[in-house]
Amino acid sequence: MAAGLLTVGLAAPAFADDDPPQTDQLWIQSPYDQALPLGVGGGLPQTRTLGMGLYHDNQNLAVTDGRLTVDVSGLTGVAEVTWPDNCTPNGTSAVCDIPVVPTGNTYKDQVFLKVRAAEGAQAGAQGTITYEATATGGAGDTLTAPHDSFSSTLAVRSGPDLAVDAPDDIAEGLPGDERTIPFKITNNGNESANGFTVRMTASYGLTDLTRYGACTYTTTDGQQYAPSTTATCTFNQMLAPGDSFELPQPLTARLAPHALYERLGIGVTPGAGAQDIDPQNDFAGVEIRADNGADFSVTGDALSGAAGSTATAELTFKNNGPAWIGYLGSGDPVARVRLIVPEGTTVTDAPSGCSPHTLEGTYYPTRTGAPRYDCSMPYWVLADTQRTFAFSVRIDTVVPGATGAVSVQPPYGNSDEFPLTFDPDLTNNTAALTVN
Repeated sequence: MAAGLLTVGLAAPAFADDDPPQTDQLWIQSPYDQALPLGVGGGLPQTRTLGMGLYHDNQNLAVTDGRLTVDVSGLTGVAEVTWPDNCTPNGTSAVCDIPVVPTGNTYKDQVFLKVRAAEGAQAGAQGTITYEATATGGAGDTLTAPHDSFSSTLAVRSGPDLAVDAPDDIAEGLPGDERTIPFKITNNGNESANGFTVRMTASYGLTDLTRYGACTYTTTDGQQYAPSTTATCTFNQMLAPGDSFELPQPLTARLAPHALYERLGIGVTPGAGAQDIDPQNDFAGVEIRADNGADFSVTGDALSGAAGSTATAELTFKNNGPAWIGYLGSGDPVARVRLIVPEGTTVTDAPSGCSPHTLEGTYYPTRTGAPRYDCSMPYWVLADTQRTFAFSVRIDTVVPGATGAVSVQPPYGNSDEFPLTFDPDLTNNTAALTVN
């Protein structure tokens, strides 16, 4: 099993199809770090695979003829490289052809290098791969990746390398359904693991986890972080290089009545104080979706007063359930409450977590007096969660029937662009702040 690689994030900005900008940027996607185990018992070192490639920003432009230059001169005495067929080596570097360069949102690795520790290399030795790249842009121009901005560090190491092999996701189910979550732990290192600890963290919507005698179970209350259940399991058995371990019986979990976007995190660490030589593959997250909904709603307020007076406007968000929701992978807020300030009024004090904006959503220089405010919710909300945002509003001019808009919005963008697909009733996602 190839070791997991820590990679930089990919992003591709969206542009309107009717007015695509003609600017673009080429990027290199490369592994950041990679451990190279020595051989077992002095034998031939293991071979690992490094995946890399190119992508660009502008989805309205086609980019072709990608040429990725990979320089491995920094690996001399540290690692040996086997080039793939789409790379033409010349000494300690190679130019790798990528005929069609994708955008970031469709990126997949295009070049795969085979690497292993060099003959005679000792644990602790490390070296660096550097990259440069060009491609032909959609307007026939030459795109160049930022110079000297991408590299990979390879380190020769000796020890256990415990890796989690788990499914990418589990088929969607109904609340109440039971799901089996198979996984195994494999020692990809060159030394045995003298015992190990497996930690499984189940999100709030996963219940009735299989109980094992080797595990202790704890729960969090959802005050500072999203509620969850964690099983910490200690196994004293030896895991030799190449051997795998599976739980005594398959792990199962049940989707609770409040389940929606659920996640099981699985991590492993070697015992007896040993250091894992490649911690990047020590963890896996399994996503489990429930066929359920979370009904978000917002209520506004009604103010009255003479010119010059100040009143408090209370805007309330509520999750009416039945599901909770948590963006456990990204940590993004589950939603924002937006206020469009009524005509003839000025916000003189805004709650913490509420950002001032122009009406279009761009930067506004002061916290008070903005025409629009976006208030972020946490990255999780339980069913029946309610939160009120209190604004101090000064009535500058009496405008009978002045109305400001209050709405529930997605974490980024607007609800018309990115609708809250889990919300079964969008009619209560808007309200009004009326004045006089």
